Order: sequence, then C-alpha cells, then structure tokens
Amino acid sequence: MRNTGVLFWKEFKSYFSSPVAYIFIIAFLVVTNWLFFRTFFLANQASLRPFFGLLPWLFLFLAPAITMRSWAEEKKLGTIEILMTLPVRPYEVVLGKFFSAFAFLALNLALTFPLVATVMLLGDPDPGPIWGGYAGACLLGGTCIAIGLFASGITENQIAAFIVAIVIGFTFLIVGENMVLYSLPSSWGPVFSYLGLGAHFQSIGRGVIDSRDIVYYFSMIGFFLLLNQMTIEGGK
Repeated sequence: MRNTGVLFWKEFKSYFSSPVAYIFIIAFLVVTNWLFFRTFFLANQASLRPFFGLLPWLFLFLAPAITMRSWAEEKKLGTIEILMTLPVRPYEVVLGKFFSAFAFLALNLALTFPLVATVMLLGDPDPGPIWGGYAGACLLGGTCIAIGLFASGITENQIAAFIVAIVIGFTFLIVGENMVLYSLPSSWGPVFSYLGLGAHFQSIGRGVIDSRDIVYYFSMIGFFLLLNQMTIEGGK
C-alpha cells in the first residue's frame, strides 16, 4: 500500500496547488451555513437534522466537482499513459485518487463543526444523531466520490464527467424516494428502496447504526471503484 500512500499525498496536495480548492471550501461553507441558519432560528429547535437533510443534495454537486478532473485531465494531457507505465498497479492508482478526493471532502465536512458547537451552546441535543449523521455523511460522501471517479474515468472532458456523475448520483438518490416507490409495482419497492442513497443516510442520521446500511455504502464504493479500475485498465 506504499504506492497508494504516495499517490494519495501527491493527489491531495494537488488540490491546493490552485485557488480552486479554496473556492470549493468557501462556497460549500457559505451555502451550507446560509441554508442551515435560514430556518434554524425559525424552527426554534436545537437540532442538526436540517443540516444533514441538505448534505445528499450538496454532495450531489460537490463530489463531482472534486473528482471531475481526476482522470479526465490525465487523459486530456496524456499523463495517464505515463502514470500507467510506472511500477504501480491500477488499483493502487484508483485507491490513491479515491482517498485523496475523500480526504478533501472530509475536510469540507470537518469545517462544519462550528454548527455542532452552535447547536450545543443553544440547546441540549442528543449526540447520537449528530455523530451518526457525520458517520453517514462520510459513507455517503465516499459513495459520491467513487461515482465521480468512475464518471471522470470514462471521458476526457471535465464538464462531461461532472454532468455524468450528477446524473448517476441523482438516479441513485431518487430511486429510494417515496414518490418513485409509490409508482412502482409493490414487488419492486424493497429493491429500489434498498438501492436509494438517501434512505440509508436517513437511517444512520437518526443515530441508528444498521449493518445493512454500512454494507450498502461499502458495496457501492467498491462497485464503482472496481468499474473505475476496469475502465482504466481497458484504456491501458
């Protein structure tokens, strides 16, 4: 795993080689805080549930924005050919890019901790749903990152990778929504409900850690990383 660690650090540092990373962080925090506090004082309830309710939709755009250049830029510049001739295995490169993108997303998430401090100061919330919400956010974010890497690996255009990742993420997000489930035959309901990204996140966000939700997210991450590896190996 040494090669993965080296690639991780190289990719992670590259995010901060331009002002784009700081723009991402500032934009994410501004949008998150504004949407949260817009209704926080009106609700008159010390809870982070509205914040966690926003995250699936914010990650739907943030994760593709983070990953859209990961493979697309390598292909466009031709550096992917050099990268794949190095003494590293394709899965090590995929994991290095995944962990670096996930670390950047986790950094954005960690910077929202002042919201936790605000809620704790203004009330006495149950810590279970808060830490469960952050755990679920990490799993959800990792899944969105894996989807974004797969989308970036099938095109040379960053904008195309961004759009494809949003479409895939949005599809998995809405298949578990009640609006979709009610329009399906009853026998299909449990399947589509299980495939929905949001349904599993809501379960963990309530502070209920169910092994089925954890298995689901790790399976989704592994599935899209495997697709990413197969795509890169096919290109090689």
